[in-house]
Amino acid sequence: MPDNHEPTQGMPPATEAAGAQAAAPAEDAEVSTPATPSAAQGGDGAEAQADREAELARRDEEIARLRSELDQAKDRALRSLAELDNYRKRADRTIEEERRYALMPLVRDLLPVLDDLRRAIDSSQTAPDAAALREGVELVARKFETVLAKHHCKPIDALHHPFDPNYHEALLQQPSTEFPPNTVLQVVRTGYTLHDRVVRPSQVIVSTAPP
Repeated sequence: MPDNHEPTQGMPPATEAAGAQAAAPAEDAEVSTPATPSAAQGGDGAEAQADREAELARRDEEIARLRSELDQAKDRALRSLAELDNYRKRADRTIEEERRYALMPLVRDLLPVLDDLRRAIDSSQTAPDAAALREGVELVARKFETVLAKHHCKPIDALHHPFDPNYHEALLQQPSTEFPPNTVLQVVRTGYTLHDRVVRPSQVIVSTAPP
């Protein structure tokens, strides 16, 4: 009888069958192998490089735009400074001219008074009447005061008023029983104000208590 444990004739050995089964999947795996990671990474790197270049280009454009705006702002600032300097020079010239000719209206109004005064002097050489000469001079003086008042220059009313050192300058003191002490008894020289400022104080004689 043949031994049941002997392999059947014509069947491949077990080792050979196992080797064949192991080799088949290896061939299939080699056919279905995916793309290598290095190729994928290469594509991603090129795209990232393109993005970086585009970002740099945008930054360059933004920098160029900001530089252009800065140059324009500098130009406007320089023009404004030049215009301001020209305006200041014109204003200085205008102020200087106004200061130089500020008295023009007053001088124009005083010239007729001077003409009247000269006519009074000329007439005094031939006029036999001193009273007429006096009247003419008084007329000129009143006209002169009118011109001063027109330009806000007015006499200080000091007679019989209390003494005020802001408006009066005391030359003498005299005892008086008619007026209380520290009262202006006499005006030696009339003072004047221009608007609210004293041009010159009035020189006065002031009363004191009787002895």
